[in-house]
Amino acid sequence: MLSNPLIATVIIFSLIALGEWLSIVSRARIPMLLTAMVGFLVCNWMGIFPEDIMEKSTFAALGAILIGPAILHMGTLISFSTLKRQYKAVLVALGGVLVSGVLILTIVPLIYDYPTAVAGVGPVSGGVIALIVTSEKLTEIGLSSLVIIPALIIAFQGIVGMPLAMNFMRRYAAKMKKDINDGTFVAAGNLNESTADTSGKKASPFKSSATLKLFLIFVGAAVGILIGEITGIHYSLWCLAIGVIGLRLGLFEERSLEKANSFTITMLGIIFVVIGTMADVSPQEVLENLPSILLILFLGTLGLCIGGYFVSKLVKWHPYKGMPVALTALFGFPGDYILCEEVSRSIADNEEEEKQIFNELLSPMLIGGFTTVTIVSVIIAGIIVQTL
Repeated sequence: MLSNPLIATVIIFSLIALGEWLSIVSRARIPMLLTAMVGFLVCNWMGIFPEDIMEKSTFAALGAILIGPAILHMGTLISFSTLKRQYKAVLVALGGVLVSGVLILTIVPLIYDYPTAVAGVGPVSGGVIALIVTSEKLTEIGLSSLVIIPALIIAFQGIVGMPLAMNFMRRYAAKMKKDINDGTFVAAGNLNESTADTSGKKASPFKSSATLKLFLIFVGAAVGILIGEITGIHYSLWCLAIGVIGLRLGLFEERSLEKANSFTITMLGIIFVVIGTMADVSPQEVLENLPSILLILFLGTLGLCIGGYFVSKLVKWHPYKGMPVALTALFGFPGDYILCEEVSRSIADNEEEEKQIFNELLSPMLIGGFTTVTIVSVIIAGIIVQTL
């Protein structure tokens, strides 16, 4: 029965669906990937799943094809003009990731080795794509035993990052509330005021058909992969650049895969790829790598806080506002949005206060998450893995 591709796919899909449900009801406190990957490992180890269930599903093969288009899509999520308007959030996020990466690449090799540090530095910056890029390279050079490190970092980092970010956000919101009551609070520009200016851009010739939009995305991703093979620079960087430039030139629309009605199936296929990286992991490998995973998470979180603190001071932000922005590397969307909702609701005394606090927190948190999880993690992973 399990040899049927559809049935095998549905069984694995059920773990993802369970994870999504738990994430929704727990308000993102239980990451979907954590449930899906741990569930897959347990079912594998207990013999509930056949060892080749992922191969029988064949859905992961589709996911592997969709990685390039997904990275290109990331380059079209937010226009460059929006990032320029929210430059302080971008700088804070970059500062956190930079210090985090330096700590991991400096300290982890002293205790373990350099490949172990590289295995964690990209994913700790956030993002499933960084995990894929890192895992591909580790497998390619014969270090598949280290794939467990980026996989479990991605699974556990939200559990570490969200409570810490919420603590800082609550403190900043309490300060905001006092300023509001004193009449000294000055609101910052929100995200709606900084949406992309699309005037003057060339209209894409492929706007009338979802099929044509998707075709153009695939062409762009294929070009990125070809350039990567020719130059030796990882294809993820080229696909990301093609997405950014294509959006600027009007070749792609913002949120390109969503406009092509293909985002959900693309991410589902990639999640199958992520889960598939765990297929050959044994309980012994998890136990052996757990200390290094905890060390990388600790150093990464510490670095994000330190970098976020000092860059916040440089851009004249309160550290309690900037440090959560840096910590978005550990959870991204929708965790950043949910935290803004929960903090504003719990601190405010009335709807007007809640709206002011929410608007003040939301823009930098969303831009910070986009900067780290969507862009920087892919760049870091694409560059650092080439040093192995």
